[in-house]
Amino acid sequence: MASTATHLVVVFTMLVSAMAVAESNMLQDFCVADLSNAVKVNGYTCKDSTQVTPEDFYFQGLATAKAAANSSTGAIVTGATVEKLPGLNTLGLSMSRIDYAPNGLNPPHVHPRASEVIFVLEGQLYVGFVTTAGKLVAKYINKGEVFVFPKGLLHFQKNIAGSAPASVLAAFDSQLPGTQSLVASLFGALPDNILVESFKIKPKQVKTIKSRYQPKK
Repeated sequence: MASTATHLVVVFTMLVSAMAVAESNMLQDFCVADLSNAVKVNGYTCKDSTQVTPEDFYFQGLATAKAAANSSTGAIVTGATVEKLPGLNTLGLSMSRIDYAPNGLNPPHVHPRASEVIFVLEGQLYVGFVTTAGKLVAKYINKGEVFVFPKGLLHFQKNIAGSAPASVLAAFDSQLPGTQSLVASLFGALPDNILVESFKIKPKQVKTIKSRYQPKK
């Protein structure tokens, strides 16, 4: 009797697991994001299929380089996520273009919902990520080469050329990978006393750094 009950529990668990996997698959050809609908269910609701147009699957924002020299760190990220390309909704992918001024830096950050792979369009970069064990995995990469940043790990890219710009294309396995900047998050959000104790620096130093990062509303 106990053996039969155990078998039933195992079978039931397998069925529930199979249903969960099945329900995560798409049930239609596409689900273009209805960006006008304020209701979100871990993403966007689907636009009426009769209202879908080719423009829902098209974005030209990655075609040209941006003026990265005008940014504070010398790097500009242009995203092609579901918010700009509604046809990505439920597809689990997105892209971005990153342009770097000479010596430009895309500062340490994480993408909490996606792994990232970059392809160098122009220039030479020093790129890397930090493992949860605190090990730096970094490499110099050139035009035509590829580098991968695992999901959720702190990473960066630095244009090592002092006289030439650089550009990469990045692909993500999420329609909205999210980006959390390390320094901006720490000094733009945490209380002074937490930062003083964590970094073993003086309150005045904390205030100086925090003055550069406005807290999010």
